[in-house]
Amino acid sequence: MAASSRSAREAKRRVQQMEAKRELRREQDKRRKRDNILATAGGAAVLALAIVLQLTVFAGNPTEDEFKAAEAGLKSPSASATPSASASNGQNIPKPETAAGKNFTGELALNRGTVGVELDGTKAPQAAAVFKSLADQNFYNGVNCHRLTTAESFGVLQCGSKSGDGNSDPAFTWGPLENTPADNKYPAGTIAVARTGGNAYGNGTQFFIVYKDTVIPADAAGGYTVVGKVTSGLDVVASIAAAGVKPGASATDGAPVEPVTIDSFSLK
Repeated sequence: MAASSRSAREAKRRVQQMEAKRELRREQDKRRKRDNILATAGGAAVLALAIVLQLTVFAGNPTEDEFKAAEAGLKSPSASATPSASASNGQNIPKPETAAGKNFTGELALNRGTVGVELDGTKAPQAAAVFKSLADQNFYNGVNCHRLTTAESFGVLQCGSKSGDGNSDPAFTWGPLENTPADNKYPAGTIAVARTGGNAYGNGTQFFIVYKDTVIPADAAGGYTVVGKVTSGLDVVASIAAAGVKPGASATDGAPVEPVTIDSFSLK
């Protein structure tokens, strides 16, 4: 009886040990699967972050390299503008109704000469309202034009960064996009609004003057708002471009060799 009882206990212990090992293996399998899921999710998060960074790093209008890369893969412009963020201070942005149906004419007085301008409140009422308001506040007085591009089909002078280095003011962003070219073409004399890449509500205080026919591919949000045109003095901008850009990372994209400052911007 005693021997039989010991054998039974031993057999029971072996069964318990086997069950314990099986349970351990099940837990290990679950843990491996969980770790794999976390790793996959982590990879997806990294990829998403990379995409977000790629979209947000493109401020203003594109660099020459970004322009070439986009142009190479572009078959047609974006069908519509897709906002990726709301205006940061929408309550402080002038209402489009203040410019709707109106044309504003005036002068952009640079230290290199005067450029006559006209803003179109019919095609771009929100943009026209913003720039009329900024001009009336003398916002641009003393602000420089920090960027010049001189590539074959990409010729713009960009102005309006209060900091003077191309950074935008995060407290002054607005949208939506208006009057964007369906064919991505910006003829010489165009005045358009610079913005954060991929963001239809990334407009700010910066604008660019196109001094020769230019093609700028649309991005995820669309094109760039054409707010007006140069009516006289385009040769002033062309002469600034002829002097070239300061030596740097790109031979055709950088600060103008001859510093350009806005003395005043008047509209009526």
